Amino acid sequence: MKYYIIAGEASGDLHGSNLIKELHHNDHEAVIRCWGGEKMQAAGATLVKHYRDLAFMGFVEVLKNIRTIFSNLAFCKEDILAHQPDVLILIDYPGFNLRIAKWVKAQNIRVVYYISPQVWAWKENRVKMMKQCIDQMLVILPFEQPYYQTKWNWNVEYVGHPLMEEIDRFKSEDAQTLQHTGNHSKPIIALLPGSRKQEILKKLPVMLEVSKQFPDYQFIVAKAPGLDSSFYDELLTPYTNVSYVSNQTYSLLHHATAALVTSGTATLETALFEVPEVVCYKGNEISYQIAKRLINIKYISLVNLIMDKEVVKELIQHEMNTENLTQELRAILPGAEKRAHMLQHYKQLRAVLQAGGHASSAAAKAILSGIKAV
Repeated sequence: MKYYIIAGEASGDLHGSNLIKELHHNDHEAVIRCWGGEKMQAAGATLVKHYRDLAFMGFVEVLKNIRTIFSNLAFCKEDILAHQPDVLILIDYPGFNLRIAKWVKAQNIRVVYYISPQVWAWKENRVKMMKQCIDQMLVILPFEQPYYQTKWNWNVEYVGHPLMEEIDRFKSEDAQTLQHTGNHSKPIIALLPGSRKQEILKKLPVMLEVSKQFPDYQFIVAKAPGLDSSFYDELLTPYTNVSYVSNQTYSLLHHATAALVTSGTATLETALFEVPEVVCYKGNEISYQIAKRLINIKYISLVNLIMDKEVVKELIQHEMNTENLTQELRAILPGAEKRAHMLQHYKQLRAVLQAGGHASSAAAKAILSGIKAV
């Protein structure tokens, strides 16, 4: 069987790599071609294009790079036609992937979507088109299955959240040491400012200023894959109690006392490592103002969305400043009452997600069953 998989972000590369391993486990003759990253390549797929060449965030940034985006779309279509896969598997990344899905469906190639676009947050009108061009939707958030069924009369499959298996696997390994250049005697506060240069430049400088208020702690930044060390060196030089680590985000979270985390998958990863966190978002002002008027959700962090209540504090745009961050960080350090409450909510979150089972295995089996049923 020939599979073509498209992931456009670091998290998609991670989940795609685990899916690829399970596809190979269930289909020993699988031939897999992908858009993604090193993890998907290492799992046994032929890498066509790296996600770092695809990542454009926000309305303004997309407009600036519109030519590159259209060029990537054209190249992707040519490559799919040349290799004629039995199934196209799309992982999140909806701006690009939904365009490809619509085109591929017209080519009579089966379309599977793993990790649903967040249409429950915005652009709900996409669902009508999605139902027409997606043969099989596999969702990873527990509230998504009833959302699609109740509101859109669409039977989608809930396969569990892939982060559960990834973090449990990490915790079961022996090698959990953290290699860093900081002060090994001070407790750690983790800084997770994102994976794209443009979002890091908005958030990390504010996070770094907070470090001055906590001399008894060391702050360690999780460096994004694909970004040069010199980029971080320039930002961190003025701060004596800040360092960074590369390719050690899970080790960092495993050892951290608390964390400042940009919105996205990292907020859920931090919670599953049971690290009290403050969620931070700051973006291009024009993009933010547009998004604020279009997005229809109560929270921006996956932790709060899944639990349907404020478990972690979210500081968004102008609220994300040094004073607020300092105050909220103090409130979740050891000895603080808010910390104990947050950790209790984390246990409830884990129980909710554990009910879904092993996502990568369930997704691979569902994909194969869907192909055989055609």
